[in-house]
Amino acid sequence: MNEWTLPAQSANTYADLVQQAKTSGWYEHKKAFLRGGIWKNFFSRYPESNWMHKRMLGLSTRLNALPEKYRTDLMQQKLYESQANDAYWHGLFGGLYLPHLRRAVYGALVELETLLDALMPRPISHTEDTDLDGVKEAYHQNGILQAVVKLDSFASICELDAYRLKHNFGDTLRCQVEHYYQKIQPGERQASNHAATGIASAHDRISYKHEINAVDIEADDHPRSLFVDRLDDVFISYRSKAAALENNHFQSENTVYPIHKHIMLDNNQLQVAYRFTAKMAQVFSTEINLAMPSCDGMGGRYIYRGEIPGGFGQVLELASLTEITLDDDTLGGSVILKTSSPVTFSAQPHFSVSQSESGFEKIMQATTLLLEWPITALELVITLEINTRRM
Repeated sequence: MNEWTLPAQSANTYADLVQQAKTSGWYEHKKAFLRGGIWKNFFSRYPESNWMHKRMLGLSTRLNALPEKYRTDLMQQKLYESQANDAYWHGLFGGLYLPHLRRAVYGALVELETLLDALMPRPISHTEDTDLDGVKEAYHQNGILQAVVKLDSFASICELDAYRLKHNFGDTLRCQVEHYYQKIQPGERQASNHAATGIASAHDRISYKHEINAVDIEADDHPRSLFVDRLDDVFISYRSKAAALENNHFQSENTVYPIHKHIMLDNNQLQVAYRFTAKMAQVFSTEINLAMPSCDGMGGRYIYRGEIPGGFGQVLELASLTEITLDDDTLGGSVILKTSSPVTFSAQPHFSVSQSESGFEKIMQATTLLLEWPITALELVITLEINTRRM
């Protein structure tokens, strides 16, 4: 873990130092004194790991505060499941990069929260700095859905829980530079550097499970959350007033005509309404990153006008869209996206690149939906209706 816990540049420096020690012949005798980072650095390296960890600690605190006579074995079991450490860190065997590991943790967290809410009801809305990064989050829940809005300039949803499905649709992973990317030769696949004198370590072996291109290892310049907004491809910066946080209302900054963003929950629907103070020549767009459990497998599909145009692992482009369904066998449910006005719709899989025992590989983390809309009317309402399949 000494190397993997460090930021990419520091990890590369550490690796160079280790190599110098090996070349000089003193590494084996003094390696106990040559150390990199510590395990907790994973929380500072990966915001997604830190968020998941702090959500777990918050629910653990709530469970501990519950009178002992109300605690159940199921609550304790779900807490233990949410503490499974594999999903919180990254190493050669995937860890945080593997969606199914994070999904298992969030499934336990959401179920535990449901059990606790039944005995200790929470307010419909509240704010707190859950991940202790100095920026508060606004929670809004109705017992069916929960939307958590990061109160930074993006004003996007970092967690969207469906309690009946025991799933967090915001469970995605942004791309960031890893120390092992310097070993990647873009465009290569199934190459190997096996030494003729023996079997190379999985850490040292260079092989490719998938073809990796330069664009695949570029770092994201924004969080992979829900409703990241742009105006003519430039991120919209939002501000919020303390009095408006309970209503999840935000107003854009640095625009001649302010844009108002309002996030609401209605039964099993999440609604995000955009209101414009004037018609503009610019194009408004919003990016919605959804964690769909089937990923690029056969269990996930788009349904449009009664047809299946493709799966989540494929690129899809549609004009004048007002409704589309994302149906997922693994989830056991679906998301119906609706818009109050026709939009240009595009969808593509969001992959991350990591190193595993099988070589460098691409792992689908989410499906990225991009909705573009010329501002020809003063309001656009986008609805995500989350349904559970009837048994």
